[in-house]
Amino acid sequence: MGWLKWKWIPSLVFFLFLLGAWQIVITSFHVPLWLLPTPTRIAQALWETRQLIWSHTLTTVAETTVGFALAVVFSLISAGVMVLSPWIKRLIYPFLIISQTVPLIAVAPLLILWLGYGLLPKIMIVMIICYFPITISLIEGLELPDPDYLNLLRSMGASRWQIFHIVRWPHALPLLFAGLKIAATYSVMGAVIGEWLGASSGLGVYLTRSSHSFLTDRVFAAIFAITALSFLYYALISILARLALPWIQSKNHDSH
Repeated sequence: MGWLKWKWIPSLVFFLFLLGAWQIVITSFHVPLWLLPTPTRIAQALWETRQLIWSHTLTTVAETTVGFALAVVFSLISAGVMVLSPWIKRLIYPFLIISQTVPLIAVAPLLILWLGYGLLPKIMIVMIICYFPITISLIEGLELPDPDYLNLLRSMGASRWQIFHIVRWPHALPLLFAGLKIAATYSVMGAVIGEWLGASSGLGVYLTRSSHSFLTDRVFAAIFAITALSFLYYALISILARLALPWIQSKNHDSH
C-alpha cells in the first residue's frame, strides 16, 4: 500500500507545476480572464457556485450511477449467454461492433425525442456508452482459458455451469475490471452529452449555460467537477478491483 501511495507523487508534482505555470503565464501576459481565467479564479468560481454545482452534480450522479449499473447488468447477462452459446454470439457479436460505428451525437437526440427530457434518456445514453467496453472485455476474459483445459474438464463430466463458475469466471475478472475502468471514465461524459441536448439540470446544463453567458471561469469550474466525478468513479472501480483481485495486486507489487 505504501508503494501505491508513493507512485502518485510524480503525477501530483507535475500537475501542480502545470497549474503554477498556467497562473504565471496568464498573469504575466495579462490575458483577459474571460478568455482564459487563472487557476485561482477558477477555484474562486468553484467556491462561489459550490451549492449550484452540487445540485447539478447530484442529477449527473443519478444518471451516471443508474446507467452504469444497468450497463453492468446487461453486460454480464449478454456476455455470459454469448460465451455459453456460440451460435448466439455469431448472431449478436457483429451488431455489437456495428453499434460502435453509429455516432452517439446522432443517437442521443432520438432518445430524447422518444423518451422525453427527463432522466431516462440520459440513463440510456450512459448505458449505451458503458455497455460495449464492459461486454467486450468480459467476453474476451471468459474465452481466455485454454481450450484443451476446458475439454479436459468436459471429459471429466464437468457441466457448462461448473466450467463457467470454476474456470471461466476467475479468468475473466481482470479483464472485466479493465472494461469497467474504461466505462467509468466514459460514463460521466455520456450523461453530460445527454444533458447538453436537453435537460433542466445537470453538469452539462450548467456548463452550457455558463458558456452561453461567457462565464469562462464557471465553464472551467464545471469541467473540473466533471473530471473529478469521472475520477471518483474510476477510483471506486479500482478499489473494488483491489478487493476482488488481491493476488493481482500483490503480484504487481512484487514485480516492482
